[in-house]
Amino acid sequence: MSQAQETRVMILRKAFELIYKRGYQATSIDDIVATTSVTKGAFFYHFPNKEKLGLALINEVMYPGLIPYMSDSLNRSGDVRKDIYDMMSNLLLKAPFIRVEYGCPAVNLIEEMAPLNESFRKALTRIIKEWQGAIEAAFIKAQHEGQLAATHNPKQMALYITANYSGVRNMGKIFGESAYIAFLQEFKNYIYQL
Repeated sequence: MSQAQETRVMILRKAFELIYKRGYQATSIDDIVATTSVTKGAFFYHFPNKEKLGLALINEVMYPGLIPYMSDSLNRSGDVRKDIYDMMSNLLLKAPFIRVEYGCPAVNLIEEMAPLNESFRKALTRIIKEWQGAIEAAFIKAQHEGQLAATHNPKQMALYITANYSGVRNMGKIFGESAYIAFLQEFKNYIYQL
């Protein structure tokens, strides 16, 4: 990796940490530059404006960090109920880059920026649609294998699951990890009743 690439990655890492804790709008370019060893000119060399930085965070940090974590467990055991439950449990309790008190970085940006910025909305939609698509595909496969009744709508179930994830991440900001534990108990009941 070249020095310029290393600098870009370092800026993205520091920006991610600040934006994750404070929010996108509350974090200024000056705040980001102050946590790095780069000049403002070097920052603007890599990111012509804050929006480009935000989009790079979504596309280059969040997307590659979240999607594999969200979808890798969906076909692990061959039992769709176990795999969906394990995916949710791992996301809530084992994702090393997500802290309970700050919620989910993608969910936070969806709430903060999707209504305000079309480019952010599209980039964040890509993450959610890919995750929903992976869940939907797992349910469709389970229906073909006879694990799940054909009366269930995989697309609607995927939306339901991702919406629940978003909600419990926000509750975790208030109630801590105990919100995740309580949610997972009921989520398991839901999944195993399908």
